[in-house]
Amino acid sequence: MYNLAEGWEKMFGELPQSRRNDKIVCVHTDGDMTLHANRLQQESLACYTFTLIVQGWLHMVYNGKELYFKKNDVYTYTAGSAISIIAASTDYKGICLLADEDIALGTSIMNNAVKAAYFSMIELREPKTSLDETDAAHLLELMQLMARYCDSDHPYRNESMEMLYGLFLLDLIKAQEKSIEHHRFSNRVVDIYLDFIKLASKDFIEHHDIGHYAGRLAVTTTYLSRIVKQISGRTVSDHINRLLANEATLLLQNSSMIVAQIAEHLHFAETTTFARFFKRMKGVNPKQYRTNL
Repeated sequence: MYNLAEGWEKMFGELPQSRRNDKIVCVHTDGDMTLHANRLQQESLACYTFTLIVQGWLHMVYNGKELYFKKNDVYTYTAGSAISIIAASTDYKGICLLADEDIALGTSIMNNAVKAAYFSMIELREPKTSLDETDAAHLLELMQLMARYCDSDHPYRNESMEMLYGLFLLDLIKAQEKSIEHHRFSNRVVDIYLDFIKLASKDFIEHHDIGHYAGRLAVTTTYLSRIVKQISGRTVSDHINRLLANEATLLLQNSSMIVAQIAEHLHFAETTTFARFFKRMKGVNPKQYRTNL
């Protein structure tokens, strides 16, 4: 999957040399910029993205579901989600915070990033949180501050951005909690699901089997299957297969690896097995996909 710098280059052109190693970017957006960014196959972007609608409205399809967003709504993007922007109002303005999926991996910041990104999907079944005016104004203030640091040559810009990102996540989670009267799942169930999501994003290339993930999480395969299905509506295999298909697509698009090398890299036992998998997921075999680029 694309990291933040690679994804930004695909959407808007190369980041300046001084920004190539940035893990967090916060930018103001309008309708033209948002629709332009839609060119990227966004399910291949390995970032957590939070967009606050400041003005106007946005219409999109998210994982096959049609959604509308208005002022003070936050929509979240997580790696592997399929987004298609349908339309934006002529007066649309938003502010978008993007952070690499692996930022501060293993720390509380990473844990809060995962929790904030998946909260609305877990509790509301859609990537949307509607904020009250007070919470929206507070988060906007934080995001505007991050945008100013992002554009500055402050000597501790990256450290400042990471600190502000951590504060933003905590305040977003607090605002999200206010929107829920009764939680659908226990904290333990949610924690297991989020730990699976984090683990899958790291291990999906080498490990395609549910047994690996259940073992690492110290639960049975049956219990993990039930949790993932109840929360997401998809199976463990669905999650892993989508990650594998997206990675295969990127390699076909952007590498000189032949199909057999891609199959080996993704730990498929046979090239023919990989080819059948790819056709099932994408509708064409790998060679046809590359030919049609």
